[in-house]
Amino acid sequence: MMSIRTPEVTRLYLQCEPDDSPDNWSDDRIWAALHKRLDVDGQPPINEGRITQKAVTAMRSFICEPMRFGRLFLAGDAAHIVPPTGAKGLNAAMADIKVLGRSLVEHYKRQDQRWLDRYADTCLERMWLVQRFSAGLCTMVHQFPGQSAFERGMQLADLNYMTGTREGRAEFAHNFTGLPVLA
Repeated sequence: MMSIRTPEVTRLYLQCEPDDSPDNWSDDRIWAALHKRLDVDGQPPINEGRITQKAVTAMRSFICEPMRFGRLFLAGDAAHIVPPTGAKGLNAAMADIKVLGRSLVEHYKRQDQRWLDRYADTCLERMWLVQRFSAGLCTMVHQFPGQSAFERGMQLADLNYMTGTREGRAEFAHNFTGLPVLA
C-alpha cells in the first residue's frame, strides 16, 4: 500500500510474515521490493528517499461495542481499529468526533440527551461499513499462507471487478473517499 502524506513523504507498506522483524529489512531490500511492486513499464521509476521508520504492522480489525460506557465515550482507535490497507483510520476517528461533538453541543446547549444516547449506534452503523471496506480490501490484495486456489481466484475476481468495471470503480471510490457521516 502507498499512502501519500505530503508532497515529500509517503507511507509505504510491504507484505511480510507477521512475525518478521524490521531488522531483516535493509533499506536496499525495501527499495528492491518497492521497485518490483510499483515500477510500471513506460513510466519513471519511483523516487527513492530516506526511510524514516520501519515496523511490522498487524493487519487487524476490531470494534468495541458499545462505544460508550456510562459517561465515557470512545472514539477513534479507542473504539475501533482498521487495517491500514484502506487508509480509513483517521477518517473514521474524525467521523466519530463530529458525531460526538454535535451530541455534546445538543446535550449542554439544549439539554437534549437523545444525541448522546444515539452516539454509539450512529457511529457503529458507519463503522461497520468502514470495516467491511477496509478488511475486504486487505483480504483482496494480500496473499495469505495456506490460501487455496479457490480463495486466490476469488481475490482476483474481486480485484478485476473493482478495477475493470464501472460499477466496481464507483463502489471503490464511494467507500475510499468517504462514507457520509451519519450525524
